[in-house]
Amino acid sequence: QVQLVESGGGSVQAGGSLRLSCAASGYTSSNYYIGWFRQAPGKEREGVAAMFGATVTWYANSVQGRFTISKDNAKNTLYLLMNSLKPEDTAMYYCAARVGRSFTRTPLMPGEYNNWGQGTQVTVSS
Repeated sequence: QVQLVESGGGSVQAGGSLRLSCAASGYTSSNYYIGWFRQAPGKEREGVAAMFGATVTWYANSVQGRFTISKDNAKNTLYLLMNSLKPEDTAMYYCAARVGRSFTRTPLMPGEYNNWGQGTQVTVSS
């Protein structure tokens, strides 16, 4: 099992930036899928960004060019830098890891992940 703890959420005006962090523990390998997901009230959870290893990344079309996912293996921490935030980015953001499973063709699908953090709220006002 991987323990995931998110932080860095908050309230920001449209056009602003936030950086989310996800501290991971309980798994030593760096070669697994890990990503960020979000869920707004009344909506389904959706994938925002994911990565495998050190360099392979995927982004949802809605955040491409605005959000950047990165990982510091020395600190076992995943980041999500969010720039040019929009009110529609308002949601609870979750970090998730896919551990002990093989290749997936859909790394942005929440159902592909079996370890989840508790979430951190991001609110963007217009």
